[in-house]
Amino acid sequence: MTINRRNFLGTAVSGAALAASGGLFSSFRNGTESQASKKNSTKLKISCQEGVAPGKSLTEKLDFMESLDIVGLEIWGGGLEKRVSEIQQALQNRNMKVSAICAGFDGWLIADDSAIQKKCMDSLKVIIGAAGELGSTGVIFVPAFNNQKSLPDKEARELLIGQMKELGDYALQRNTRILLEPLNREECYFCRQVADGASIVRDVKSAGAAVMGDFWHMTWEETNDRAAFLAAGDYLRHVHIASRKRRKMPGEDGEADNYINGFRGLKEINYQDYVSFECGSVGDAKDTLPAAVKLMREQWKKA
Repeated sequence: MTINRRNFLGTAVSGAALAASGGLFSSFRNGTESQASKKNSTKLKISCQEGVAPGKSLTEKLDFMESLDIVGLEIWGGGLEKRVSEIQQALQNRNMKVSAICAGFDGWLIADDSAIQKKCMDSLKVIIGAAGELGSTGVIFVPAFNNQKSLPDKEARELLIGQMKELGDYALQRNTRILLEPLNREECYFCRQVADGASIVRDVKSAGAAVMGDFWHMTWEETNDRAAFLAAGDYLRHVHIASRKRRKMPGEDGEADNYINGFRGLKEINYQDYVSFECGSVGDAKDTLPAAVKLMREQWKKA
């Protein structure tokens, strides 16, 4: 075989590069295997808000949820301190825990009135205390809605970081968290994307502070569900789910209700917390909730 200098040098360089890159390809392969292992270890833990589940009493609601292997109960925070014993007793001998506590506080944190700020901090601490007794994932809060008069964004962010540090450390002492929820622009301009929330939590520097994602709000604000969850990483500690057009039961908006990309992101960050129903229902929840659970499990497998 005839070989010229250019071919020889090209062959030699390629061979050397291939040999040198053996470690790189090995590392890439190991990284891929590690990521696959993480995805395989992530379980879909379905939760449901108390008001979404069908039933006249809490016991009836829990019985229905348990029949679907739903393992988390999300509860409204208003007056929660008066319900701790009731909820603890209702959950006895069940394979179900309290997931998140949804709002229920007074006022809003970034108000332009210090009295409203204090009222909000005080009421949140009461809910956090009850959440800790119940072993909850955390207390969901929104800094302010669009119709609530608040400080300018820069000033509001600086204030919020200090407030969340205090609340996060308080929550940590009670074995729970606070969960910052980004909303869509129709409800709140201050914090609209999961990455926005994660960046605030990062600056708070408290293990008791975290962010959550909500597929409904993400529909309007995120360009990619998976990327949003990857951006949040370990700061993500709760997820809400609803249909993607009308905020009804997943599946009631047909093909629009696709969560596979987002579920893939949850698997890749080894998400260990709950995905919780926060939605209405066009049909009877006795029919639509089982169908939604089935849809979620099918899409989780595909992710």
